[in-house]
Amino acid sequence: MRVEVPVTVPLPPIETVTFATLPAKFYVGTYPRIDVVVTDTTDTIRDDIAVQYSTSDPAIATVDRFGELTLHQDGPVELTATAASGHATMSIDVVANPVTSLALEVSSDEARTGDVLRFTAVANDARGFSVRDVPVSFAVGGETASGILASGASAHVLPDGRFVAERSGVYTVLATTGAHTERRSVTITSRDVRRDIEVVGRGAVRDRRSSDLWVWEGSDGRDYAITGTWGADGHAIFWDVSDPTNIEKLTETQVDARTINDVKVSEDGDIAVISREGASNRRNGFVVLGVGNPREGVPVLSEFTDQLTGGVHNVFIAEDHVYALSAGRRYDVISIKNPRAPERVGRFELATPGHSVHDVWVSDGVAFSSNWTDGIVAVDVGGGGQGGTPERPVELGRYRYPSGWNHAAFPYRSQSTGKFYLFAGDEAYPYGGISGSDDDDQMPMRTAGWIHVIDWSDWNNPQEVARYQVPEAGTHNFWVEDDVLYVGFYYPGGLRVVDVSGELMGDLYKQGREIARFVPFDPNGYTPNAPFVWGPQPYKGHIFFSEFNSGLWAVRLADKTGPAPVIGEPR
Repeated sequence: MRVEVPVTVPLPPIETVTFATLPAKFYVGTYPRIDVVVTDTTDTIRDDIAVQYSTSDPAIATVDRFGELTLHQDGPVELTATAASGHATMSIDVVANPVTSLALEVSSDEARTGDVLRFTAVANDARGFSVRDVPVSFAVGGETASGILASGASAHVLPDGRFVAERSGVYTVLATTGAHTERRSVTITSRDVRRDIEVVGRGAVRDRRSSDLWVWEGSDGRDYAITGTWGADGHAIFWDVSDPTNIEKLTETQVDARTINDVKVSEDGDIAVISREGASNRRNGFVVLGVGNPREGVPVLSEFTDQLTGGVHNVFIAEDHVYALSAGRRYDVISIKNPRAPERVGRFELATPGHSVHDVWVSDGVAFSSNWTDGIVAVDVGGGGQGGTPERPVELGRYRYPSGWNHAAFPYRSQSTGKFYLFAGDEAYPYGGISGSDDDDQMPMRTAGWIHVIDWSDWNNPQEVARYQVPEAGTHNFWVEDDVLYVGFYYPGGLRVVDVSGELMGDLYKQGREIARFVPFDPNGYTPNAPFVWGPQPYKGHIFFSEFNSGLWAVRLADKTGPAPVIGEPR
């Protein structure tokens, strides 16, 4: 006998309503927007609660349901924001608007799609002095190039005056404050960065699935690659890729595991670490290998399993330390200064409810972990300036985004602008299987997700500024080098190469920044014709990538041999 009793768990009551980001002064004739933060009794920010706004004197100021004020005349007035059982009230003084003229400047009158232009509004009073704190609103309109029809919203401008266009054409930006409006037009041309991709060589693996890869120069001066295997018998495969047109399989190293999900090589090219999942004795951890000269063999130097029994999904090597995930809950820091006797020296774990971690990447002494719903967390492990070390990690900042799909991260300082960006990638399976098939091995996976571009110039104030989202596929692993983004996609996205030069803002895919794409179909693959690019790595003029169903590939960019238009742009 079974009885089902419906239970309703109410959300916590609202505790506080707080005004935020208000202007320094309130000028007649302007339209500042009120922002409020609503929190409940658990100190959780509640974006699901509707806020009602009102003013005490509509002759001085009125407010609409979006929180936008209209300031009619000078004088004191009270603003009230109400959210469920909470409310807040504040008094403001509306003052006379001193602006008598408005000018609009722009950083350049011409640009390409995807280039960020800066519009600056200069408001002056009757004496010719600048009025710096008066709010100015921006809007954009325009006409796309004659060959572009039904383009939709093809450009946008932010409240601070930054502008970007997705389509070529002539655009006009308007700046308004009070009764004053100024306009400025700019010409936008197609970015035109398309190139071809040609296959150079392959290291085929068709009898099992492949996972990650790493390419490096050995102590003998030759170039090597290592690829892992997934859901198989615990093999790491070593390749000589000195001649990418003739990739040579050297050896396979087998360990007690089902999956070698991740492979990394030390900065000096002498040590590799491979992760283990599915060990027969449930003692997973990682294995340390000597890889200075794989042509002469790949000795197993040691293994480390202490407190890593639940499976290690990803690892990273930085300055004689391994950062290893422990059962998806934390990452441990293990010294391999003596690679035959690894020793744990530190660890980092979040304290949030239900936390998990998928990946960690270390750059310039800062570890960036990817934590699904908790987003990206930056930790000083020696280079963050906050006294952190591998033995005593110190958190620098964190950034989370609404989907909770954060799977990987790659830190990068732009060569063209000097800005520090964090590229964060998703992994998600919202669609289910294809055609209702029960034969998972023979059906490609359908995924979603994109690359989030975060300006993290200030650890305390990360700002998501751009995205690279391909409509037909979800992202996996990626790499950024020389202002170029290389992304591996699930079926059917393939490999994408993207121009990320200059300041980044908006939708990079729609801006025509995609340089090239290649979809590696293989009719004889483990799952035939189901391309899933696990991850790419640019190396010495070539792009190497591992493909889930067919192994190692080497390709290179080539000059366009024929028309390669950006879809939507005139030829």
